[in-house]
Amino acid sequence: MRALYDSKSKSIDDRGVKDLLTEKHKIATWLKVEKELALSQAELGIIPKEAAENIALNCDIEKIDLNEVYKIKEKIGHGFMPLIKVLVKNCNELGGKYVHYGCTTQNIQQTSQLYIVREVTEIFKSFLADILRNLSNVAIENKDTVMAGRTHGRHATPITYGYKVSVWISELINNIERLEESEKRVYQVMMGGAVGCYSTVGEIGPKIQELVADKLGMSYMPVPSRNICTHKIEYIMNMQLICNVLHKMAEEIYYTGIEEFGEVYEPFKKGTVGSSTMPHKINPKNAKGIIANSQKLYSLAQVGLTSSARMFEGDSSQYMLFDAIVDEALELVLEVLMRAEELTRGLIVKKDRLYQNVLLNGGLDNAEYIMMKMADKIGRDAGHELMYECSMKAELDGKKFYDVLCENEKVKEIFTEEEIKELINPSNYVGIGSNLAVEMAEKAIIKANEMEK
Repeated sequence: MRALYDSKSKSIDDRGVKDLLTEKHKIATWLKVEKELALSQAELGIIPKEAAENIALNCDIEKIDLNEVYKIKEKIGHGFMPLIKVLVKNCNELGGKYVHYGCTTQNIQQTSQLYIVREVTEIFKSFLADILRNLSNVAIENKDTVMAGRTHGRHATPITYGYKVSVWISELINNIERLEESEKRVYQVMMGGAVGCYSTVGEIGPKIQELVADKLGMSYMPVPSRNICTHKIEYIMNMQLICNVLHKMAEEIYYTGIEEFGEVYEPFKKGTVGSSTMPHKINPKNAKGIIANSQKLYSLAQVGLTSSARMFEGDSSQYMLFDAIVDEALELVLEVLMRAEELTRGLIVKKDRLYQNVLLNGGLDNAEYIMMKMADKIGRDAGHELMYECSMKAELDGKKFYDVLCENEKVKEIFTEEEIKELINPSNYVGIGSNLAVEMAEKAIIKANEMEK
């Protein structure tokens, strides 16, 4: 496997994805496509019904001698023809005549790979549904948990942690919907023959392809060219967008879990060792796995785009590369989703530390709030100048912002000391973050339920 595994990932349930990515399942899916091709051709009168029935009967992985397949492969050096030779041998005389009739290797292999992609993605959706539910719980539980909003790495204005999580939920839902909207383009059957213009079967070719697609529950390529790869790149890119949200989440959890912040931690199981030399180490294993595997995933679209631009009607360097990068993408996404589900399920939010950190500036984070309260009396621009003056005095002279405000004659003309205390309270300036957290939590549950129907 090409994903960046460590011992942690082995303890997380992959929900059957790894079984779908085995060589045996790949060959079984090749056989499934060959079966549906033969049955479709028989329905349209291209091959005898008896031949199709015999082919279908023998397109069973348990009836295939895989050792013989591998021996033939070693001899002839072709990745697919050995299976065809063994299948022909297993069929009766009539069936053997029509095995793999009117199509080419890439027709079967690409269709099969995208069939597996669909199977795997359905399991991915179960992870995403659980991640959405987990995040909705965190959003609701922390809809009023006040913390520092940060821009450019510094304190901005206060927010709630629930609001922060609502951002992840919103973006994740958008990207899941992009994935779902693309499925009609991605899960496509290709049955156009050697160069994609149905040379062997002629005008009935599109009907064969459409029937095979119907039997497999897939869509089909309007022009079944082996040179078209953009639908596979689209899938990889959509998965990159999904993982990018989880990567962003993991980066924040990774960073704000360090001792200097101490705000949010991923769950830690007793007995897990963080370092071979430092006994005290508790490292963010899931977060780092999400970060590393996401970063590797991002590289695959570039490789695909370069290969997709190859000339002419087909090139082995192109489809061999896409076979590899699509498989690798599935492995990497699996690692990200497994870790993200476990991470979000047990996320530890230190509410007291979040509030302690938002108070570090002594109320400076609410300078905008005070400025806006001044707008009606002295104007927004004049309020900005006054708050800038007071803020810089607090920062540069090392004085408490509250004291600076109370000592400023212009401020005293507008606010009492009691009002100033309320104005610098971070809990009083979080906008509608609580409402957005609840709203997005509700949307997360709805989306999660939709994906499980």
